[in-house]
Amino acid sequence: MIEESGSRWAAAGRKAAAVGRIAFRHQLAYKTDFAMRGFFLLFILFVFIQLWSAAYGGDYELAISGFTLKQIVWYLVFTEALTMAAPPLCSRIEEEVKNGDVAIRLIRPQSYVGYHFSVFASEALTRFAVHLLVGSAIAWPFVGPPAFGLGWLGLLALSVGALTVTFLLLMLVGLCAFWVEETSGLYFVLQKLQFTIGGMLLPIDLMPEWLQRICAWLPFQAALYYPAKMAVHFDAALLGRQLAIQIGWIVLLALAVSRMYRRGVTKLHVNGG
Repeated sequence: MIEESGSRWAAAGRKAAAVGRIAFRHQLAYKTDFAMRGFFLLFILFVFIQLWSAAYGGDYELAISGFTLKQIVWYLVFTEALTMAAPPLCSRIEEEVKNGDVAIRLIRPQSYVGYHFSVFASEALTRFAVHLLVGSAIAWPFVGPPAFGLGWLGLLALSVGALTVTFLLLMLVGLCAFWVEETSGLYFVLQKLQFTIGGMLLPIDLMPEWLQRICAWLPFQAALYYPAKMAVHFDAALLGRQLAIQIGWIVLLALAVSRMYRRGVTKLHVNGG
């Protein structure tokens, strides 16, 4: 029984790795897309650097809610890199439902959610690495190198969980296509929640205390705020707690995705796609 279970897991791992390799090669074929997104990231970061430099009055020693100018700029580099790392999962699922390709996905040897996670993971990790390099190219000259000690360890440790949480949130929105087909409105709402209470544009520490308490009960900070804050303010004790919170949200969201997927497939079968 144990050997049989191990064989199934090994087979699933090989399928996921194969799909990931294909997605990675697919990403490398679109160099223009990488260049356009890189230019957009440079532009956004340049604007934010100017705004925060004005807010700090160019004082590199001044700290606002525990963040110096250097820390806030690198925090934005990390949150922007994580945000732009996510591929357009919702629109892909929406198109599959609209044109009927979802029926082909369902009969493949890898599960529908597992297939999309393999593609998402490969693309997101590649984009994240590229965007970190692009963001560093503008942050480094303005505020100096990211000398945050073990902060890189915190960033890497929490980024995997952060991207997994992002995938599950996007999957929940994308699976709504089984019922409403058009998910762009729902994705818009999710994106704006990530931008604001997820801590992308502004660290949660700088928000009012009542809003911080609300954010603590939502999954969005686990997708952006945790890894970026840990990168610039490494805390070994807090790292374990944040990893545990990420795992908790991953379990809860995975259960929600699983339930929603089963109900969506049943509806698809009833309606014939």
